[in-house]
Amino acid sequence: MNRIHTLKTKIFADGADQAGMLEMYAKPYIKGLTTNPTLMRKAGISDYKTFCKDILLTIQDKPLSFEVFSDDFDEMERQALEISSWADNVYVKIPITNTKAEPSYDLIHKLSANGVKVNVTALMTLNQVRDTVSALNPEVPSYISVFAGRIADTGRDPLPLMAAAMELLKLSPKAELIWASPRELLNIFQADDIGCHVITVTHDILKKLSLVDYELDKFSLDTVMMFHRDALEAGFNL
Repeated sequence: MNRIHTLKTKIFADGADQAGMLEMYAKPYIKGLTTNPTLMRKAGISDYKTFCKDILLTIQDKPLSFEVFSDDFDEMERQALEISSWADNVYVKIPITNTKAEPSYDLIHKLSANGVKVNVTALMTLNQVRDTVSALNPEVPSYISVFAGRIADTGRDPLPLMAAAMELLKLSPKAELIWASPRELLNIFQADDIGCHVITVTHDILKKLSLVDYELDKFSLDTVMMFHRDALEAGFNL
Protein backbone atom coordinates (compact mmCIF):
# COMPACT_ATOMS: atom_id res chain seq x y z
CA MET A 1 0.00 0.00 0.00
CA ASN A 2 3.01 2.34 0.37
CA ARG A 3 3.17 2.77 -3.42
CA ILE A 4 -0.47 3.87 -3.44
CA HIS A 5 0.28 6.71 -1.04
CA THR A 6 3.16 7.97 -3.20
CA LEU A 7 1.17 8.12 -6.46
CA LYS A 8 0.91 11.45 -8.20
CA THR A 9 -2.20 10.28 -10.05
CA LYS A 10 -5.29 10.85 -7.92
CA ILE A 11 -7.59 7.87 -7.36
CA PHE A 12 -11.31 8.58 -7.62
CA ALA A 13 -13.75 5.90 -6.47
CA ASP A 14 -16.37 5.05 -9.10
CA GLY A 15 -19.66 3.67 -7.84
CA ALA A 16 -23.26 4.30 -6.79
CA ASP A 17 -23.72 2.18 -3.69
CA GLN A 18 -24.10 4.74 -0.92
CA ALA A 19 -22.45 2.65 1.79
CA GLY A 20 -19.57 1.81 -0.53
CA MET A 21 -19.16 5.43 -1.60
CA LEU A 22 -19.00 6.63 1.98
CA GLU A 23 -16.54 3.88 2.87
CA MET A 24 -14.27 4.93 0.01
CA TYR A 25 -14.68 8.63 0.81
CA ALA A 26 -13.27 8.00 4.30
CA LYS A 27 -10.02 6.58 2.90
CA PRO A 28 -7.26 9.20 2.61
CA TYR A 29 -5.96 7.84 -0.71
CA ILE A 30 -9.36 8.39 -2.35
CA LYS A 31 -9.25 11.97 -3.63
CA GLY A 32 -12.68 12.17 -5.26
CA LEU A 33 -15.73 10.19 -6.36
CA THR A 34 -17.72 9.68 -9.54
CA THR A 35 -20.90 7.92 -10.53
CA ASN A 36 -23.10 7.56 -13.62
CA PRO A 37 -26.68 6.57 -14.50
CA THR A 38 -25.70 2.97 -15.32
CA LEU A 39 -24.07 2.43 -11.92
CA MET A 40 -27.01 4.13 -10.20
CA ARG A 41 -29.51 1.90 -11.98
CA LYS A 42 -27.55 -1.22 -10.99
CA ALA A 43 -27.60 0.02 -7.39
CA GLY A 44 -31.39 0.27 -7.52
CA ILE A 45 -31.55 4.06 -7.21
CA SER A 46 -34.86 5.49 -8.40
CA ASP A 47 -34.82 9.02 -6.93
CA TYR A 48 -31.82 10.69 -8.57
CA LYS A 49 -31.93 14.04 -6.81
CA THR A 50 -32.54 12.63 -3.34
CA PHE A 51 -29.66 10.19 -3.70
CA CYS A 52 -27.23 12.87 -4.87
CA LYS A 53 -28.17 15.46 -2.27
CA ASP A 54 -28.04 12.87 0.52
CA ILE A 55 -24.48 11.87 -0.46
CA LEU A 56 -23.50 15.53 -0.52
CA LEU A 57 -24.49 15.93 3.13
CA THR A 58 -21.37 13.90 3.97
CA ILE A 59 -19.06 14.36 0.98
CA GLN A 60 -18.30 18.06 0.99
CA ASP A 61 -14.52 18.30 0.70
CA LYS A 62 -13.72 16.02 -2.24
CA PRO A 63 -14.85 16.45 -5.88
CA LEU A 64 -17.96 14.46 -6.77
CA SER A 65 -19.29 14.03 -10.32
CA PHE A 66 -22.96 13.53 -11.21
CA GLU A 67 -24.17 13.07 -14.79
CA VAL A 68 -26.99 14.67 -16.75
CA PHE A 69 -29.32 12.11 -18.28
CA SER A 70 -31.31 13.97 -20.93
CA ASP A 71 -30.61 13.45 -24.64
CA ASP A 72 -31.73 17.00 -25.53
CA PHE A 73 -29.10 19.72 -25.22
CA ASP A 74 -31.46 22.35 -23.81
CA GLU A 75 -32.63 19.95 -21.14
CA MET A 76 -29.04 18.85 -20.52
CA GLU A 77 -28.20 22.49 -19.84
CA ARG A 78 -31.10 22.86 -17.40
CA GLN A 79 -30.09 19.69 -15.57
CA ALA A 80 -26.43 20.73 -15.50
CA LEU A 81 -27.23 24.10 -13.95
CA GLU A 82 -29.36 22.48 -11.26
CA ILE A 83 -26.80 19.78 -10.47
CA SER A 84 -23.97 22.32 -10.28
CA SER A 85 -25.98 24.39 -7.80
CA TRP A 86 -26.08 21.59 -5.23
CA ALA A 87 -22.55 22.11 -3.89
CA ASP A 88 -19.22 23.72 -4.71
CA ASN A 89 -17.49 20.33 -4.98
CA VAL A 90 -19.86 19.06 -7.68
CA TYR A 91 -18.73 18.48 -11.25
CA VAL A 92 -21.39 17.89 -13.89
CA LYS A 93 -20.78 14.99 -16.26
CA ILE A 94 -21.65 15.86 -19.86
CA PRO A 95 -21.47 13.07 -22.48
CA ILE A 96 -19.29 13.92 -25.45
CA THR A 97 -22.30 13.45 -27.77
CA ASN A 98 -25.98 12.68 -27.43
CA THR A 99 -27.40 9.38 -28.71
CA LYS A 100 -27.75 10.87 -32.20
CA ALA A 101 -23.97 11.35 -32.32
CA GLU A 102 -24.44 15.13 -32.18
CA PRO A 103 -21.40 16.62 -30.40
CA SER A 104 -21.79 18.43 -27.09
CA TYR A 105 -19.09 21.05 -27.65
CA ASP A 106 -21.46 24.04 -27.80
CA LEU A 107 -23.07 23.01 -24.53
CA ILE A 108 -19.68 22.35 -22.93
CA HIS A 109 -18.50 25.79 -24.02
CA LYS A 110 -21.63 27.48 -22.69
CA LEU A 111 -21.54 25.76 -19.32
CA SER A 112 -17.81 26.23 -18.82
CA ALA A 113 -18.03 29.90 -19.85
CA ASN A 114 -20.67 30.34 -17.14
CA GLY A 115 -18.41 28.86 -14.49
CA VAL A 116 -19.93 25.35 -14.34
CA LYS A 117 -17.33 22.72 -13.51
CA VAL A 118 -17.87 20.00 -16.11
CA ASN A 119 -16.65 16.44 -16.38
CA VAL A 120 -16.84 15.64 -20.09
CA THR A 121 -17.31 11.90 -20.34
CA ALA A 122 -17.18 8.92 -22.73
CA LEU A 123 -14.33 10.26 -24.90
CA MET A 124 -12.30 7.73 -26.88
CA THR A 125 -10.42 9.67 -29.58
CA LEU A 126 -7.81 12.40 -29.65
CA ASN A 127 -10.04 14.51 -31.88
CA GLN A 128 -12.66 14.46 -29.15
CA VAL A 129 -10.05 15.50 -26.58
CA ARG A 130 -8.76 18.30 -28.80
CA ASP A 131 -12.23 19.71 -29.49
CA THR A 132 -13.23 19.44 -25.83
CA VAL A 133 -10.14 21.35 -24.72
CA SER A 134 -11.01 24.06 -27.26
CA ALA A 135 -14.54 24.32 -25.84
CA LEU A 136 -13.49 24.70 -22.20
CA ASN A 137 -12.97 27.92 -20.31
CA PRO A 138 -9.28 27.58 -19.30
CA GLU A 139 -10.00 29.49 -16.09
CA VAL A 140 -12.62 27.03 -14.82
CA PRO A 141 -11.69 23.62 -13.34
CA SER A 142 -12.85 20.67 -15.41
CA TYR A 143 -12.26 16.99 -16.08
CA ILE A 144 -11.94 15.17 -19.39
CA SER A 145 -12.74 11.47 -19.00
CA VAL A 146 -11.16 9.26 -21.64
CA PHE A 147 -12.41 5.68 -21.42
CA ALA A 148 -9.04 3.97 -21.67
CA GLY A 149 -10.45 0.66 -20.49
CA ARG A 150 -13.00 0.55 -23.28
CA ILE A 151 -10.30 1.49 -25.79
CA ALA A 152 -8.32 -1.51 -24.53
CA ASP A 153 -11.41 -3.69 -24.95
CA THR A 154 -11.11 -3.10 -28.72
CA GLY A 155 -7.57 -4.52 -28.80
CA ARG A 156 -5.94 -1.08 -28.92
CA ASP A 157 -3.25 0.05 -26.49
CA PRO A 158 -4.66 3.17 -24.76
CA LEU A 159 -1.31 4.35 -23.41
CA PRO A 160 -0.13 6.31 -26.49
CA LEU A 161 -3.53 8.02 -26.76
CA MET A 162 -3.58 8.90 -23.07
CA ALA A 163 -0.05 10.31 -23.23
CA ALA A 164 -1.00 12.41 -26.26
CA ALA A 165 -4.13 13.59 -24.47
CA MET A 166 -1.98 14.83 -21.59
CA GLU A 167 -0.09 17.02 -24.05
CA LEU A 168 -3.34 18.47 -25.41
CA LEU A 169 -4.53 19.37 -21.91
CA LYS A 170 -1.58 21.71 -21.46
CA LEU A 171 -3.67 24.21 -23.44
CA SER A 172 -6.22 24.27 -20.62
CA PRO A 173 -4.24 24.33 -17.36
CA LYS A 174 -7.26 23.86 -15.07
CA ALA A 175 -8.51 20.82 -16.98
CA GLU A 176 -7.49 17.40 -15.68
CA LEU A 177 -7.37 14.15 -17.60
CA ILE A 178 -9.22 11.17 -16.15
CA TRP A 179 -8.21 7.61 -17.08
CA ALA A 180 -11.71 6.14 -17.00
CA SER A 181 -13.00 2.54 -17.00
CA PRO A 182 -9.78 0.80 -15.90
CA ARG A 183 -9.83 -2.96 -16.15
CA GLU A 184 -7.10 -3.94 -13.68
CA LEU A 185 -5.04 -2.60 -10.83
CA LEU A 186 -2.01 -2.22 -13.11
CA ASN A 187 -3.84 0.61 -14.91
CA ILE A 188 -3.37 2.82 -11.83
CA PHE A 189 0.41 2.60 -12.19
CA GLN A 190 0.26 2.98 -15.97
CA ALA A 191 -1.73 6.18 -15.49
CA ASP A 192 0.81 7.40 -12.94
CA ASP A 193 3.72 6.65 -15.30
CA ILE A 194 2.38 9.06 -17.94
CA GLY A 195 1.43 11.72 -15.40
CA CYS A 196 -2.34 11.31 -15.85
CA HIS A 197 -4.09 13.53 -13.33
CA VAL A 198 -6.86 11.15 -12.20
CA ILE A 199 -7.98 7.55 -12.55
CA THR A 200 -11.50 6.43 -11.67
CA VAL A 201 -11.56 3.00 -10.07
CA THR A 202 -14.53 0.77 -9.26
CA HIS A 203 -14.94 -0.78 -5.83
CA ASP A 204 -14.12 -4.26 -7.21
CA ILE A 205 -10.69 -3.11 -8.32
CA LEU A 206 -10.12 -1.02 -5.21
CA LYS A 207 -10.56 -4.20 -3.15
CA LYS A 208 -7.35 -5.48 -4.76
CA LEU A 209 -5.20 -2.66 -3.37
CA SER A 210 -3.92 -4.95 -0.62
CA LEU A 211 -2.22 -6.99 -3.36
CA VAL A 212 0.09 -4.17 -4.40
CA ASP A 213 3.69 -5.50 -4.19
CA TYR A 214 2.41 -8.79 -2.71
CA GLU A 215 5.17 -11.42 -2.79
CA LEU A 216 4.61 -13.56 -5.89
CA ASP A 217 5.82 -16.88 -4.44
CA LYS A 218 3.29 -16.47 -1.64
CA PHE A 219 0.60 -15.44 -4.14
CA SER A 220 1.34 -18.62 -6.11
CA LEU A 221 0.97 -20.75 -2.99
CA ASP A 222 -2.25 -18.95 -2.05
CA THR A 223 -3.65 -19.82 -5.47
CA VAL A 224 -2.70 -23.51 -5.19
CA MET A 225 -4.28 -23.65 -1.73
CA MET A 226 -7.47 -22.06 -3.09
CA PHE A 227 -7.76 -24.68 -5.85
CA HIS A 228 -7.17 -27.49 -3.35
CA ARG A 229 -9.66 -26.13 -0.82
CA ASP A 230 -12.39 -25.64 -3.42
CA ALA A 231 -11.87 -29.15 -4.82
CA LEU A 232 -12.26 -30.63 -1.33
CA GLU A 233 -15.32 -28.52 -0.55
CA ALA A 234 -16.91 -29.53 -3.84
CA GLY A 235 -16.42 -33.21 -2.92
CA PHE A 236 -14.69 -34.06 -6.21
CA ASN A 237 -13.49 -37.65 -6.66
CA LEU A 238 -12.30 -39.86 -9.50
